[in-house]
Amino acid sequence: MADPVSTEALTPPIAGGRCDARAVQVVGTAFIVMFCTVGLALWGLPYYYDFMVQQFGWTRSQVTSGNAASKLIFGPFFGFLAGWMVDRFGPRRLMMFGILMASIALIGLGTISSLGMFYLFYILNALGFVCGGPLPNQVLLTEYFEKSRGKAMGIAYLGIGIGGASVPWISNLLVQHFGWQNALRCLGLIIFALAFPAAYFVKEVPSWHTAELPRARPSAQRASIAKAVRSVPFYLLALGSICSVAAISGVEQNLKLFLVLDHHYGQALAARFLSLILAFSIVGRLTMGWLADRIHPRDVMILIYSLIAVAIPILILGQSPLHLYAFAAILGVAIGGEYMIISLVTAQIFSMEMLGRLLGIILTIQGFAESGSPWIMGHMRDAQGSYLPGFIALDVLAFVAVLATFLVPKHRRIT
Repeated sequence: MADPVSTEALTPPIAGGRCDARAVQVVGTAFIVMFCTVGLALWGLPYYYDFMVQQFGWTRSQVTSGNAASKLIFGPFFGFLAGWMVDRFGPRRLMMFGILMASIALIGLGTISSLGMFYLFYILNALGFVCGGPLPNQVLLTEYFEKSRGKAMGIAYLGIGIGGASVPWISNLLVQHFGWQNALRCLGLIIFALAFPAAYFVKEVPSWHTAELPRARPSAQRASIAKAVRSVPFYLLALGSICSVAAISGVEQNLKLFLVLDHHYGQALAARFLSLILAFSIVGRLTMGWLADRIHPRDVMILIYSLIAVAIPILILGQSPLHLYAFAAILGVAIGGEYMIISLVTAQIFSMEMLGRLLGIILTIQGFAESGSPWIMGHMRDAQGSYLPGFIALDVLAFVAVLATFLVPKHRRIT
């Protein structure tokens, strides 16, 4: 099989040629799109949960159930379809559709007054994440870069960190001036205005290069996919990703409820810690991307999952500002690498021709964990009156992720 597209392969002998600019455009587009669809839309919504609890009288399990219901019920279909579409039609059109759905979702969530509407717009938000989030961006970046793939992923994924770090402050400012519902509508408009033009004008892999790549017959492709999903490395990667994402999401989506409603932190102080986590994720993205170009991506994945396992006990031990700063720093660095490392490890083990579909399956599985964990955590808090049992369970999951990833072989390549 031919090597995947890299900047070296695309760059002409003349320095600063058109293909250099195209590669920069690809990284810039992925940055902007993930800034909006993940940083603002995904990481921004938990900031509004306590407002919904206070205004509508909903429980913690109810406000965290929208993400769970949308991704557990519709996530598998969305993920498999998106994985097939990105392999069949390329990432650009899928990305544009996802951006539109994410924008409509936030605007709609700013108009809700019932749980039914809450669930409806959360379904659109899940669709926006699957179609406009990591999946198409990872495929777009992986097609363009090979030797510097980790660096490109790290730079592009800064969009999530910067978006997630800025959205609590943006939301706090908008809420103070316009109220929390109008603030959500404004975020939806910002997503569309920034991300849709970037995706519309991005250049995909040149047709002249695509035509030169050998294509497997459909029957051979189906056989390769079936072989891959039955392999032990695939199951280990899936298990590790489930456990790590469950640990991160369970903590992150309940953190503002934990700080504001249980420990009576002010809105501004809670926004500071939420922002700090995503600010440290910027360091994590750059560091883990740099490491992944120099050591095996599997070893970087083990490091990331270990940091998650270390961070959660710090939050359990105490909620003083010192504890929270340490927790935010360690968890933030881990989050910075977590969402990009799966594509690097998958590309290292499996064929590039099946990358989109395999990531579609893995990200769908991650969606179960990412959406179900916060809801279970909220339910446990409502039933037991404390987040402690839930946090302990999440830390156990993080250690399971470390063990599963340690068992993934480094050098096996499944085609």
